[in-house]
Amino acid sequence: MVTKLKKLYNKSLFQPTFLGLFFNPFFIIRRGLYRGVSQFSKHLNGRLLDFGCGSKPYKALFDVTEYVGTDIEISGHDHRNEDIDVYYDGKTLPFGDESFDSIFSSEVFEHIFNLSQILDELYRVLKPNGKMLLTVPFVWDEHEVPFDFGRYTSFGLKHILREKGFIVIAEEKTTDYVSTICQMWGAYVYQHIFPRNKALRIVLTPLFITPITICGLLLSAVLPTNMNFFHNNVMVVQKPEAI
Repeated sequence: MVTKLKKLYNKSLFQPTFLGLFFNPFFIIRRGLYRGVSQFSKHLNGRLLDFGCGSKPYKALFDVTEYVGTDIEISGHDHRNEDIDVYYDGKTLPFGDESFDSIFSSEVFEHIFNLSQILDELYRVLKPNGKMLLTVPFVWDEHEVPFDFGRYTSFGLKHILREKGFIVIAEEKTTDYVSTICQMWGAYVYQHIFPRNKALRIVLTPLFITPITICGLLLSAVLPTNMNFFHNNVMVVQKPEAI
């Protein structure tokens, strides 16, 4: 019973379940990410590389023939309880040219200081006509310090990817102005006002964070929509066909 509850709780941290509304202090941002990845997951097929995979929280969304996860060994978080198939050295991916039909990478680019070099590597291991699905933050606090190096506007991200030869074929922003503000307020209460004890945080979240979350969702539904202040870019890009 305890194991089932733990699995249900962990699932609620990444997926917009009803339980998550009461126990996930980051419900708004995670709901936006889940919906964005789910919406664009159909673009990916064949042999897929999950770059910066961690625990592979979105693996079930992809209908692919093989799912390979890679991550860097030294990072701003503990790799225990993660599902990493292959570690890479932070510079070169340990795969041959054109090894993958698809690439997925969620909330990773902000942690890469040498992003230009890594984009060249991702381009190299992706087959011609292959697609890459990315999620990259625009509004979020510093995390996994000191390995947090950047935030990207939608225009900046598209510019970087196009410079590397990718074609942008689909994009969206995950949250609007109002819900983003409410999520940041809830995150502040959870991270800087709540006690550090995990059990107490779980108990306090439905009492103090859930009302903020619900308020954000309701206000977002009734107030004018503005997407200039948002949590995450979700983007699908394609490697051109070889000439």
